[in-house]
Amino acid sequence: MELRDYLRILHRNWIFILALTVLGGAAGFGWSLLKAPTYEATTQLYVSVRSGDSALVGELAQGTNYARQAVTSFVDVVNSAVVLDRVIEDLDLDMSSSQLAGHVSASVPANTVIISATVVDEDPAQAAAIANSVGTNFADVVVNQLEKPEGDAPSLVRIETIEPALVPTSTASPNIPLNTILGALLGLAVGVAFAVLRTVLDTRIHSTHDIEQVTDKPVLGGIAFDPDTKKRPLIVHADPQNPRAESFRTLRTNLQFIDIDHERESKSFVITSAGPSEGKSTTTANLAIALAETGARVALIDGDLRLPKIAEYMGVEGGVGLTDVLIGKAALADVIQQWGRAKLFVLPSGRIPPNPSELLGSQAMQRMLDSLHEAFDYVLIDAPPLLLVTDAAVVSKYTSGAILVAASGATKKPQLEGAVKALDAIGSRLLGVIVTMLPTKGPDSYGYGSYAYSATHSVRDKTAVRDEPLEVGQDA
Repeated sequence: MELRDYLRILHRNWIFILALTVLGGAAGFGWSLLKAPTYEATTQLYVSVRSGDSALVGELAQGTNYARQAVTSFVDVVNSAVVLDRVIEDLDLDMSSSQLAGHVSASVPANTVIISATVVDEDPAQAAAIANSVGTNFADVVVNQLEKPEGDAPSLVRIETIEPALVPTSTASPNIPLNTILGALLGLAVGVAFAVLRTVLDTRIHSTHDIEQVTDKPVLGGIAFDPDTKKRPLIVHADPQNPRAESFRTLRTNLQFIDIDHERESKSFVITSAGPSEGKSTTTANLAIALAETGARVALIDGDLRLPKIAEYMGVEGGVGLTDVLIGKAALADVIQQWGRAKLFVLPSGRIPPNPSELLGSQAMQRMLDSLHEAFDYVLIDAPPLLLVTDAAVVSKYTSGAILVAASGATKKPQLEGAVKALDAIGSRLLGVIVTMLPTKGPDSYGYGSYAYSATHSVRDKTAVRDEPLEVGQDA
């Protein structure tokens, strides 16, 4: 993924990431409050090697080097049982040497002869007492036992306390600010990781950017999501100044510049989708109205002979229609219905047949479309989903090409890819993709979500269109 992909992920999941960051900080803060406070007390011991008064400089240097080498071994003696048992006896502590060893640690800074013994305890006074007792008993064990020469000669090693432990006045742990920050950073990391994983595993189409990863065909337009679509599916007619209506006009403009087969007198398109409930029928109906607003002659055909919707959306009688024309029971001019005052004519699906694919792929369908191509500027066919049945692919061979509708947040990339392959398999031409149900906010939002169409006059003077019906086969 590129940098912009990661930015989109952060933009899309920023609320979730922020919530985990705050939750992580709160968890770190709460853990710090519940944890019992502890105190640290440290004593520092200086290790040296005895030398005579007349010692030469070389002997002094050798003694210092010996002391530096010795402290690396002495540091392990600090929390040994031989030292800690004495500390327990001196202070009358109610614990074993192994338990006390968990409270005592020792360290030696590099290239020094200083040993720092640190004690951690919940009682600040006891921490200081244990640290000082550890220093005293450690010096006695090393000098008088471990490094004691034979006979009465004094030990060459000398250990002196140069910094006794003082009673600490502030807690060493928990560090509430640090724990809160670490908790927030951990929550942030988990949130970002989960967001990236969620995006990688999510195969749904969310934006036009996702379309580009599936096909190189152009994105003809984007339609924003509208929760009231079922109440007013024909938004171009019901509310011409609505931003969604303007989206269909933008789609209309892009459709007019599609490079198609110029041998035909009109442009005909099969509009379909990969799966159901992706908005293909409402898109087809609104696009037909938008095209008719320009004065173009438009034929809208309900080619979904399995679950027809156009007659319901357009408010026309759908009992007789396409199927009756294809089986020869009715003439095209008798069943095609003019809609409104514009040059928009609707051909309902008619009765649902038992063999939709055979009817749509028949010679009768081809002859009917040829006659419509002569009478209309645009022919739009609403067809069933490609992955469910072959109807759309069959009828697309008689048109200028197919247009796929993909719903943001619903259509999956493998489904869209399968639909594209289904068209390629029979040699049909995919002209472009329309993305529907785009969110109005966020990184995947469509531009018209914040655009208000503010025309001071109606989009088109519909009274200028003649009222008499258009007869198929005659010029409008």
